[in-house]
Amino acid sequence: MIRHYPFAGLHLAYRHTSGTGPAIVFLPGYMSDMAGGKATAVFDWAQGTGRECLLLDYSGCGGSGGDFAEGTLSRWRDEVLALIGAQLAADRVILVGSSMGGWLMLLVGLALQNRLAGLVGIAAAPDFTDWGYSPEQKAQLAAGETVFEDNPYGPEPTPTHAGFWADGERLKLLDTPIALTCPVRLIYGQEDADVPPALSLRLAAALRSEDVQVTLVKGGDHRLSRAGDIALLLRTLASLA
Repeated sequence: MIRHYPFAGLHLAYRHTSGTGPAIVFLPGYMSDMAGGKATAVFDWAQGTGRECLLLDYSGCGGSGGDFAEGTLSRWRDEVLALIGAQLAADRVILVGSSMGGWLMLLVGLALQNRLAGLVGIAAAPDFTDWGYSPEQKAQLAAGETVFEDNPYGPEPTPTHAGFWADGERLKLLDTPIALTCPVRLIYGQEDADVPPALSLRLAAALRSEDVQVTLVKGGDHRLSRAGDIALLLRTLASLA
């Protein structure tokens, strides 16, 4: 059942199932929501194994209120932290982040610190406001313009708004040590056309944790949503939980 949580004048859509900890929190990618195949698979697995789990839609996405054009990483980070604080019974948390959600996973993790039991990144894309845009696009964004790109997953172009980009530039993580020491599992597709698989090694090196494992999936694309990809995700989660 989808519920709504009031926060900062908006209603955030979420799903929660009770169970044993550590609680699993799934963070979707850019312009994605909790109805996606990976999020649903994680939630169904958690219910089936009696584990606490939280799914959510960021403001401006899915069933949540708000305007997507006003969304930023810091705003969505604060929404995730508010829902974790209000809805989870477990003290310990495993964060699962997909694409942009992998960047958000790190930002939320830095706020949670000792509550973290683990991180699972699926094509995690920290700092993509830096490496994901051309100099010309960055100049447009810095001038306050919106950049539109072809969307391989739908008919409408994908927008990047200037506010989101500027906020992301302030929250870049990869150039300094990332002060997270929990176990981390990073899964990337070798055929990912959106996030360079080599980013996995850069992120692994930046993390302070000594328990970091990188898995490269032959033939895997950015979405990593094939049956075998999702089975790998669930096995990885089970090994941490």
